[in-house]
Amino acid sequence: MIRPVSTYSIVARDPGTGELGAAVQSHYFSVGPIVPWVEPGVGAVCTQSMVEISYGPEGLEGMREGQGAPETLARLLAADSASAVRQVAMVDSQGRVAVHTGARCIAAAGHVAGEQFSVQANMMDGPEVWPAMARAFREAPGDLAERMLVALEAAEGAGGDVRGRQSAALVLARPERATRPWEGRTMDLRVEDHPEPLQELRRLVRLRRAYNFEDEGDGHVAAGRMNEAKVAYARAAELASDVDELVFWNGVALLGAGERDEARGILRPLFRRDARWSRLLPRLVPAGILPADPEDFKDLM
Repeated sequence: MIRPVSTYSIVARDPGTGELGAAVQSHYFSVGPIVPWVEPGVGAVCTQSMVEISYGPEGLEGMREGQGAPETLARLLAADSASAVRQVAMVDSQGRVAVHTGARCIAAAGHVAGEQFSVQANMMDGPEVWPAMARAFREAPGDLAERMLVALEAAEGAGGDVRGRQSAALVLARPERATRPWEGRTMDLRVEDHPEPLQELRRLVRLRRAYNFEDEGDGHVAAGRMNEAKVAYARAAELASDVDELVFWNGVALLGAGERDEARGILRPLFRRDARWSRLLPRLVPAGILPADPEDFKDLM
């Protein structure tokens, strides 16, 4: 017997940025590798219920080859003798949406297809879940990741999975196609097993944003744009002030760019809290990350 992946999920395209995304929460261990499938510049798929995983990669393949989401889903359903137990949603890079809830999906099950998004759910506590998701997504402010999170939280607020909750995932990709498979995804986050998976997923999204700002700051430093770098680092620190890793590399970047006073102000408190970071700093010189300037390290230590 195929185990049902009791799930609520969303696929969406941001009409302003062209970003593509999929997000899901389920009472199922490690739902991330199973339900959401996203490819930059191509589309997004969620496959669930009596799940047939191949709808994910084959759906993306069809959209990559130029078929719209409706044509792709129709072709795959026609070839599936068990389509009555499937629940699948797709959105392509043009914002075209297709969704199917089979007649034999475990109740409560249903979907709402909207403008450039679809929400779908099966084995829910009640039929209020997917309308609540659609309403929340339409009304939520913020970027695509935030709006998808709000939709998932609305599903939980409306009753969610009749069995409870266990895992969650969120994938976000750029609107342009990627030439290499590891490029183009701006978020790929999974909560494998947690008593409050949506709370944990929201925490991970916050951290991903912080690290994205840190990466942006490093790029500005490399290009000599120190004012822009400081803004990016400050935004990273605001989102994740408790993450020593971000603090350390912020200080290293400033030190390497000659901003010694600011670097000392950042690194000295960190070294007092945890001396391991001070032991790491000199090791960056042989790696070419920092210039060999013993005076810098003497003052810092």
